[in-house]
This record gives sequence, structure tokens and C-alpha cells, in this order.
Amino acid sequence: MVRPETKSRRVLQPGSKHSLVSRMRALIVDDEPIARKVLREELELLDFMEIVGEADNGEVALSKISSSKPDIVFLDIQMPVMGGFELLDHLNRGHLPAVIMVTAYDQHAIQAFEGGAVDYLLKPFSQHRLLQAIERAKRISRTPLEAAENLAQLQALSSVARQASPGLRKIVGKLGEEYFLLSPDEVLAFQADGDTVWIITYKQRYVATQNLRAIEERLQNGAFRRVHRNALVNIEQIRKMSMITSQRWLITLNNGQELVVSKRQARNVRDVLNW
Repeated sequence: MVRPETKSRRVLQPGSKHSLVSRMRALIVDDEPIARKVLREELELLDFMEIVGEADNGEVALSKISSSKPDIVFLDIQMPVMGGFELLDHLNRGHLPAVIMVTAYDQHAIQAFEGGAVDYLLKPFSQHRLLQAIERAKRISRTPLEAAENLAQLQALSSVARQASPGLRKIVGKLGEEYFLLSPDEVLAFQADGDTVWIITYKQRYVATQNLRAIEERLQNGAFRRVHRNALVNIEQIRKMSMITSQRWLITLNNGQELVVSKRQARNVRDVLNW
């Protein structure tokens, strides 16, 4: 709930010091009816904010995110059926909103989100703190790519808070006009073709949002290895290696795709695979 203010309350108008220029659509997700009511009343004081719905657990929220397409989701952490962290794991394609985590006592989550690109609210919070979170969420939701990148970061932070797979950050890929959040273990390889970097999965190819060097740096402690100046391969997705010459090898991935290992990288790949 919101902490009472000592000053008189007022409705903020677009163009004022703390307001947002454009209207924003919000979904409130919390299993406590009183908490939802208090937050709704606070948001209704902001004439740039439209409440598109409420949900009492993550499962219901997923359906409403798909149908209502909110700009911001105020997400409680601990809920029955599906909690906030579980909901985050299911947000991986299509409409990706900015997410503001809401918690009453989870110190681990707070520590994680303090360094993140999305915000958190610790109950009870002031209206000033609420406005800060909304302003930050607005910056995040300006573009679909920025929202996807920040949601990927939030999912990694939520893993830290749960002490599960810390640092495992999703990879953002684009297919048509949609952005997808892909787990590193489902990616077989990254392959550069001119200025385009392809993310290769078992059944689909996506366009990466970063160059190959940036992707390699992000995944440097994982299972990916450089096999060519134009390719990174998940060594756990290699089906076989075939010798072309004494210094060149051909890798076959689990989806049947073949990639040539450069002379410079051949030994490193063999050593990793213990071949």
C-alpha cells in the first residue's frame, strides 16, 4: 500500500513537473484485494494513467497481458497459483510490457532490482516513489526492443533473487515485428552474415539485437565457443565433428546445420570437447 503523504494530495496533469506526456496503460497484479484497491486509487489520481485490469495471480495476469497489452505491469512477488517470478519466466514473446516489482519484505529481490533497468516498490511506498517508478518504466517502454532487453535483465535478476541460475540472461531475438526472449541453452549457434547476426535454434532463426562480439562477451562463462570469426557455437548442441583437412573441421549441430571451424579455432574446440 501507499505511505500517507504529509502534504495535500493533488491530481497531476500532463506537462507538470512530475507527469508523463502520453497516457500509459497499467495492469495491477496482486493477490491482496486491499493492496490492489489502494494502488488503483493512487494511479487513478494520475490523469495520464489508465487502469486496464487487475489480476490476483500470475496465471490470470498472463492472459490479461496478452489481451489488454498494458504498458506497465505492477507485479507482486509472492502469489498463489503463479508468483511474480514465475510470470516473468513466461513472458518471452509478443507484447512485452515494462514490469515494476512490488514487495513487502523480500530483501533479496530488492537488492537484485536496485541494480536493474526496471524498478521495484517496497510496501508501503509514497506517491513520489510511485511516480519515480512510473517515469522509469516509461523510458523502458518507449521501444519494443528496449522493453525486451530490460525484461531479459529483470528475468536474470529474479534468478539471482531466487538463487537459481544466477547471471543466466535471456537472449533477445527478432522475428518479423515481434521480439522473443530465448534461453541460452535453446540456442544452437550465432552466425554473422554481413551486418546481420542470426540466432539459430532447433526449428527457427531469429535476428539478434547485438553484434557477435557483444553476444560473446555476455555468454563468455557459458557453453558458447567461437569456431570462426563469423560464428559462435553452443558446444552442448554439437552432434559431430568431421575432419575436412588436418587443420579444418566441419561441425554438425543437432538440427543438422553444418558450420566450418576455422584453422585458428579448431584446436580450442577439440580441447573443449575432449576430442
